[in-house]
Amino acid sequence: MSSSLPKGHSSRSVTPDDAPAVNELVVAADEAVMGWSDSTEADLVDWWREVDLECDSWVVEDDAIAACGVLYPHRETADLDCYVHPSQKGVGLGSWLLAGGEARARERGLQKAHAWALAPDHDARRLFELRGFREVRRYYRMLIELDGPPQPAEWPEGFHVDTFKREDARAFHAALTEAFAEEWNWVPMPFERWLELRVNAPDAEPSLWFIVREGNQIAAVLRGDAHRFGAGWVGAIGVRKPWRKRGLGLALLHHAFGEFYRRGQPRVALGVDAQNPTGATRLYERAGMHVAYEAIAFEKVLA
Repeated sequence: MSSSLPKGHSSRSVTPDDAPAVNELVVAADEAVMGWSDSTEADLVDWWREVDLECDSWVVEDDAIAACGVLYPHRETADLDCYVHPSQKGVGLGSWLLAGGEARARERGLQKAHAWALAPDHDARRLFELRGFREVRRYYRMLIELDGPPQPAEWPEGFHVDTFKREDARAFHAALTEAFAEEWNWVPMPFERWLELRVNAPDAEPSLWFIVREGNQIAAVLRGDAHRFGAGWVGAIGVRKPWRKRGLGLALLHHAFGEFYRRGQPRVALGVDAQNPTGATRLYERAGMHVAYEAIAFEKVLA
């Protein structure tokens, strides 16, 4: 970082041991904007597995952690995830983190930077716009809280659902990559990296991963996590293009809801692009989900 921090503050890289304190910071920042938070230590640690924390993260401290920023490289884009404790707002920590993130992105030769904010966070919007960012996308956190056993899945004739097995990994990855090919900002993960981060993750729950087949062809897939962001989590759901508009996505969601409920988890959530080209938000609403909150992606082209 080239610019100076306010007097009394110092910076260093994030370490995994910081997860409890950084999570407290994230929760405080979320609660100041919308009154609640779904952040957990485990979620932070999971995200940090994708990052070189030594080079691409910053903690700002005075007597405690006052701010934190992490750069997630995303092909030619830097995703900048920055938080400032509400008690430390207005002293320049957010600007310092963004400036440093942009500088690091340029060092890495990245072409664009994305920064994220909750939709009601008008202070974050002002800061981003002052630094040359513009709004490019909105995302929803959608949620369902089941008050009884969910509607059984209704599969079209000729289709059946299986639980993921390790030998399915390459075909599952290929189907998911194909299903998401038209998503905004989607960057396919190489299979070996995906295998390391998803299948071999310490908290992976492959018994919550499902494959829909017609004959021996994969038509749709869903990857679930037993507990993320305060709920059972649908990490990804995708229907391959030749099998869309046939009810598979809705049936697959109902199947997953049933499994989460059977395991004692009535609260199920997922994240979705509000402008998803396949109309996913309408599908999730038909499944009984509602928007819990909205986040905004801002973009800046780096000269």
